[in-house]
Amino acid sequence: MIRVILPPHLRNLAKVTGEVQLEVPAPITQRSVLDAVEQQFPMLIGTMRDRTTAKRRPLVRFFACEEDLSNDPPDTELPDRVAAGEEPFLVVGAMAGG
Repeated sequence: MIRVILPPHLRNLAKVTGEVQLEVPAPITQRSVLDAVEQQFPMLIGTMRDRTTAKRRPLVRFFACEEDLSNDPPDTELPDRVAAGEEPFLVVGAMAGG
């Protein structure tokens, strides 16, 4: 099971509390995890990635094992601890403004 932590506004939209646990087929990548999240929670389609290009939205960041993975290619495998369910994959709403 892959553990995913969504920001509060996306948890509200998906009507979930706490972290989400998903079965994701190998290889475990950003793309495969986000595909699984959007498949289980279709109301989140377009909130984390652009619907057309599938690129990360500018104010959304991805973290795992205390590393910012936001600029990694979407098909790069996630750390083994995430794939094993030991560490969560975090979707974070970035702060903007001054």
